[in-house]
Amino acid sequence: MGRRPSTPRGQGIADPSRGIKVLADAVLVAHATYVAFVVVGLAAIWIGAWREWAWVRGFWFRIAHLAAIAFVAVEALIGMACPLTILEDWLRLNAQSHGGFIERWLQRALYWDFPAWVFTAAYVGFTGVVALTFILFPPRRRKSRFG
Repeated sequence: MGRRPSTPRGQGIADPSRGIKVLADAVLVAHATYVAFVVVGLAAIWIGAWREWAWVRGFWFRIAHLAAIAFVAVEALIGMACPLTILEDWLRLNAQSHGGFIERWLQRALYWDFPAWVFTAAYVGFTGVVALTFILFPPRRRKSRFG
């Protein structure tokens, strides 16, 4: 049996920066999930309204969907940076992480290099489309089983 190859100091299993990098990756995945919820959610609502899927008219789903994009639009309007982006950047800086393939791919999909006003206009416009969808295909509350 051969000897186990040694790892450079600070790069072993107990390396704290490894745990921080995992947290940064988890924040990136959470961020991508949030974006997917907003974008795919709108498409699902429109398709579901056409196909008469009851779940796309669920009151709490629709409130959460509208609130998710409204939060992003308000952030942009007041000039606030996204808390998930700030947290991920902070974690990566502390982990001294340059990222792997999946991380780089997700970051390219999420982070674009345009002036801030472009994003603000896009977020506010998308919020307007979600709000219009809320009016055109209003959510429905479930009827109580007791009354």
